Amino acid sequence: MSYIEVPGAKVPIRMWTDPATVEDSAMRQLQNVATLPWIKGLAVMPDVHFGKGATVGSVIAMQGAVCPAAVGVDIGCGMSAVRTSLTANDLPGDLSRLRSKIEEAIPVGRAMHDDPVGPGGFHGMATAGWEEFWGRFDGVAETVKFRHERASKQMGTLGGGNHFIEFCLDESGSVWLMLHSGSRNIGKELADHHIGVAQQLPHNQGLVDRDLAVFIADTPQMSAYRNDLFWAQEYAKKNRAIMMALFKDVIRKEFKKAKPTFEQEISCHHNYVSEERYDGMDLLVTRKGAIRAGSGDYGIIPGSMGTGSYIVKGLGNEASFNSASHGAGRRMSRGAAKRRFSTKDLEEQTRGVECRKDSGVVDEIPGAYKPIEQVIDQQRDLVQVVAKLKQVVCVKG
Repeated sequence: MSYIEVPGAKVPIRMWTDPATVEDSAMRQLQNVATLPWIKGLAVMPDVHFGKGATVGSVIAMQGAVCPAAVGVDIGCGMSAVRTSLTANDLPGDLSRLRSKIEEAIPVGRAMHDDPVGPGGFHGMATAGWEEFWGRFDGVAETVKFRHERASKQMGTLGGGNHFIEFCLDESGSVWLMLHSGSRNIGKELADHHIGVAQQLPHNQGLVDRDLAVFIADTPQMSAYRNDLFWAQEYAKKNRAIMMALFKDVIRKEFKKAKPTFEQEISCHHNYVSEERYDGMDLLVTRKGAIRAGSGDYGIIPGSMGTGSYIVKGLGNEASFNSASHGAGRRMSRGAAKRRFSTKDLEEQTRGVECRKDSGVVDEIPGAYKPIEQVIDQQRDLVQVVAKLKQVVCVKG
């Protein structure tokens, strides 16, 4: 870890990466965040890169304030994974049918279910609190209330961008199911609405970057944001749970003879707010592209669509606010990736993985991301590796 002192900053920047490798635009964002009046700490993960207002791969601890842009617009985005009883010996030679069945069961991109999908249709899935959760939708921002039908049909869908569903093998040959998604468009609309509200508040008018506008504790605007934020975080968690249930159903049907069973699921947000206590202070900790890595906490740190991913256990390092990276992190923008790489490059870099290899996902090519092994190595004091996974099927939005 390195410390960077910024002139005029309230806190030093704690970095789990070489500062020389951080792009200038991202470093400026980190410096801006360090000067905010309410900040009590800033930790930077190895996968850090430029984002809206605050960098992706940063952990920002504030007292009595929260910055919506430091949470990210995909509120509650995160990962889920589960180890199965299947092994590499159970797999067919051709995995294209499996990919097709997953895509049939779980809508991707902008697609949604024809009818809302809830937990009642899945064996053993808890239904308690489901109606109460949807009842709370009546209390979210007026600007999105008319989206109820769409939000209900998008529950249990993947979305686009870097969201994915993967069928993986660990180094012992065990099969894992893994997926990455968030609060779909409803979370983005709530985030955009509240960022806009915050930017108009008087106390934010002198900020170096208007995207760093904050809400202050004990104000109506903060109360409204917290309500919508925590609802969207729950939506994202439920969204992943429904997708995993659909994914398991596909696996049960496709591997009927093997009678697959599933261990306890691992689930973790990496765009969210948490109320935590450090150094005797009650703080609002925003993790944007970072997971909680408290002592014993299980987490998931994925690589790109052609490399490996890691299941980890947190070591409880309070210098990082009990956090770790959320993935490999981009080393170039989507536009730069499309200009630099071709579909031929994509085919070469995803050899051995049953996945899309067309121009629509070139921006997700492994070469556009940082090496996942390097990212893991830079945070050995934050997490312990439990398992290394390699995808054999990858479904992209």
